[in-house]
Amino acid sequence: MKRILLTAALLAGSLSLSAQCGWDGYEVKTENSYTHYSVRYSSNPKDAMHYDTRRLRGEFLIEKVMVPGEVHWTYTTIDRFLVGGAMPTTSPLALTSIAPLYVDLSKSDNGRRLLDNRELGIINVGGDGCVTVDGKRFDLAFQEALYVGKGAKEIVVESKDAQTPAKFYMNSACAHESHPTKKVGLKDAKNIEAGSAAESNARVIHQVILNGVAGVRTCQLQMGITELQTGSVWNTMPAHTHLKRMEAYFYYNVPEGQKVCHIMGEPQETRLLWTGNEQAVISPEWSIHCAAGTASYTFIWGMAGENLIYNDMQVVKIPDLE
Repeated sequence: MKRILLTAALLAGSLSLSAQCGWDGYEVKTENSYTHYSVRYSSNPKDAMHYDTRRLRGEFLIEKVMVPGEVHWTYTTIDRFLVGGAMPTTSPLALTSIAPLYVDLSKSDNGRRLLDNRELGIINVGGDGCVTVDGKRFDLAFQEALYVGKGAKEIVVESKDAQTPAKFYMNSACAHESHPTKKVGLKDAKNIEAGSAAESNARVIHQVILNGVAGVRTCQLQMGITELQTGSVWNTMPAHTHLKRMEAYFYYNVPEGQKVCHIMGEPQETRLLWTGNEQAVISPEWSIHCAAGTASYTFIWGMAGENLIYNDMQVVKIPDLE
């Protein structure tokens, strides 16, 4: 009887592990009552070209970013980047660290603050909200951004109205020095008109968290917002790669019933991911990153890596895409 029970237990454990670690996505772990996270790993492009749709989505697509009353992080070993979403409703949410960032689990003081060795960018894509950093309050309306420098100890986010909650999209990268916390609105940003209606890619690029823009200084983090004009659907054309940096895209303002087709992969080995509203995609340094929607949309791009040169990229001519 004991042997039968042990076999059943092992089988149940095996099934549980399979369910948690299958290619539908990595296991989501809990840090506290409202903070959850998962870990993604680097991929070789020669391996990635053989992924089926299920595994491709499991490796690179972040399906759950905004959840009412919760904080969700995805930690990728690609440039040690963090992609996150915080959606406070009736109560404020403190941004705490997560286990992959702990310095030493055997010690009581193990560097558990989120920004002990990191910098953080926050962009609000929901209702009015505020972020309090070490006692200083910053009100953030729709599409306003906040850069928070390394060493900030207490970061709390909240919504002004629980019925129309703020939605704080967040990127974080490793930092070697501390820079001042700085709020940036679209009127303060560097706003660049790009593309054309004739090419279906008329858009405005808002550089909000970029070293030297609006008085912001960063170590390696860069973030911005790209808004597609009505009738335009293509972004980031011509496509390119960043050998020195990775990138993450967060799609929002995608109309109900519509989707965005995110294109990734090596320039001659492209693959696609159909993404929904408020979903994100991790883009490795070897992958192109462009998209076309079934309707106009907006997205946030975030980068981290070796340098802060915005136009350091390897452009791929459109006829060379395969």
